[in-house]
Amino acid sequence: MSDYNLSKAIELKAKEYQFDCVGLCSSKFLDKNIEGYLKKFVKEGRHGSMNWMSQSLEKRINPINLWGDAKTAIILGCNYGPEINPLENISKTHIGNISVYARNKDYHKWIKGRLKNIAGWLVSKIDCDIKVFVDTAPIMEKPLAAQAGIGYIGKHTNLISREYGSWLFLGVILVNKEIIYNNKNKKSNICGSCIKCLDICPTNAFVAPYKLDARKCISYLTIEHKSHIPRQYRTLIGNRIYGCDDCLAVCPWNKYAQKSNNFSFKSREDLIEPTLESLSKLDNKSFRNLFSGSPIKRIGRDRFIRNVLIAIGNSKLEALLPNVLKLLDDESVLVQAASIWALSRINRKIFKKEKNKRIQFICNTDLIEEWYLSGSDLTSCIKND
Repeated sequence: MSDYNLSKAIELKAKEYQFDCVGLCSSKFLDKNIEGYLKKFVKEGRHGSMNWMSQSLEKRINPINLWGDAKTAIILGCNYGPEINPLENISKTHIGNISVYARNKDYHKWIKGRLKNIAGWLVSKIDCDIKVFVDTAPIMEKPLAAQAGIGYIGKHTNLISREYGSWLFLGVILVNKEIIYNNKNKKSNICGSCIKCLDICPTNAFVAPYKLDARKCISYLTIEHKSHIPRQYRTLIGNRIYGCDDCLAVCPWNKYAQKSNNFSFKSREDLIEPTLESLSKLDNKSFRNLFSGSPIKRIGRDRFIRNVLIAIGNSKLEALLPNVLKLLDDESVLVQAASIWALSRINRKIFKKEKNKRIQFICNTDLIEEWYLSGSDLTSCIKND
């Protein structure tokens, strides 16, 4: 089989396994700026507590450093375009907004299984060695996808596709053989003067176009950040309890995007608009049951309830007061601290009463600090009323 026919056969096999787009490129990054961008990102500490980024920096800089024998990269994309614009959920304060990608089963398993099937088929066609990756290894899928002609890197640092907008899951197959390919991208910038993705970010997480400070990003704060959410970002989080799609959803290219017809990526009905009231009642067992097979399960019940309580505080709904009061006695300090803050936002009088009743019996310094700082926030709110 000629290289040209092989690349075409790879495309057909990818479609057979329900991938919506596929591209091939050299396993070496051709864009010399990528290494500089990543090193500066880590040097300036913009990766936050994601220590694995600095620990695997050299491997991440170039796929060759990850696997020295790699010659060709095959990048495959799955469309997970939502039926409803996720921005419509932001104003609904009684619900928790979950990032579109996490509203069904964990996509990593779905994609990796199919990558392995394609890899097995390819090995049967040519004498080669292969490695497959789905977002968990130190490989930069988005720059590779841009290099392979699948899309372009937008100012929000995410991939933009002309056909699928911002909604693509990516997987990578590295091959130790050179395969001839024909890339389609003719230019590196399709954003023009548009900065909608930068302007919409609730926490101003973009230092500049194409430069993200993950420490400010709501996706980082609600998923990767393991401790108490910094006070300056709590009100800005709104009702986003797991991830944030704002910069993705606002992209004008989404108006051309196709909705996903893959049932595995369709949002579960109970995760499109879950109520904060029901989510706040989750214990460890019910949390695991609700999010079985979901990427949300990875952060654990306590961090998830922390996020829910931040959203409850932002809702200021008196109806949720009993739920918050109950969580003041939760076993998790993380949950207790978030419930203190939520209470301070919902009812000032009850907050003061609970503080006076509890403060003398508290030994944990984080909780003591939360009671006093939330009280200070409260005083500030009263002065501004």
